[in-house]
Amino acid sequence: MKRRRQEKIVEIVGKRDVETQEELLRLLRTEGMEATQATVSRDIRELRLYKVLSDKGIYRYALPGEAPDDALSARLRTIFRESVTSIDIAQNLVIIKTLPGMAQAACSALDASPNPTVAGTLAGDDTAFIALRGDAEAKNLAEQLKAILAD
Repeated sequence: MKRRRQEKIVEIVGKRDVETQEELLRLLRTEGMEATQATVSRDIRELRLYKVLSDKGIYRYALPGEAPDDALSARLRTIFRESVTSIDIAQNLVIIKTLPGMAQAACSALDASPNPTVAGTLAGDDTAFIALRGDAEAKNLAEQLKAILAD
């Protein structure tokens, strides 16, 4: 049942702009699948869905690996490629080392990117700390940021 429901969630989110858990729950019910809001919330977390800004200017759920194709994403990539020298993790923190004076730009780009797992950022001159909601989320973000550098 859980697997079938989660497959249906992936299908729905892949085809439609779903803005809220309530909307996702309603769409599941129209597909004949009963679930509670708490169950849908757990499914979203387990599937690692996150919100991105859509072409229509609304925040919608996106699947892991689905890169937002907007100017913000391009800005983040440019800033990171040109200024970040290393990325490390310490529990739920991602530590970014940059060229002198660039840590605030890196944090600003991250702050502007919709990512519900980021609790907040703090920047010095050449070091930025990104606080995430959990250790797994920190590891995932660090991998994503390292992939930007590898591009």
